[in-house]
Amino acid sequence: MHTGMRQGPEIWLRPPVTGPGPGRPEAAHDRAAARRFSWVGTHGGAGVSTLAAVYGGHDSGRNWPGAGAPPSVLLVARTHAAGLGTAAGAVEVFRRGQAPPELDLDAVVLVADAPGRLPRPLAQRVKALESVIDVYRVPWVPAWRLGELGRPPRETEALARLTGAAR
Repeated sequence: MHTGMRQGPEIWLRPPVTGPGPGRPEAAHDRAAARRFSWVGTHGGAGVSTLAAVYGGHDSGRNWPGAGAPPSVLLVARTHAAGLGTAAGAVEVFRRGQAPPELDLDAVVLVADAPGRLPRPLAQRVKALESVIDVYRVPWVPAWRLGELGRPPRETEALARLTGAAR
């Protein structure tokens, strides 16, 4: 049967385009209806604690969210080769149905591992991730290294709207 819809793994991972996200404007009701999220690191040092402090939500560390934690998951990884590999692996866990059934994968959040542009091979890996799930990018923020968290960086407005941290 031909339904005119694309077939492939993106059907399993991409949520309906109803709220804010990369390339999608914020509707007036989106900020008020912001969901709570659980931040889950795909590797050590991904930045989960910092993101939870800046954007709000539950810091799950490298564990699946437990009882009482929001079931909406934002996977977190650094933009180095190892981080992108673990992010892709974690997305695959959801695609195969191996994540706890009560969890919902909403997006991947990639935190810059260094200032500046990504080398081409890493940028290509990011593009591959973006083809199957929403990806939010967080730039290098020197103040975060000093523990000065403050407001979300301007470049992360879409992520701030998604998490309700937009002011």
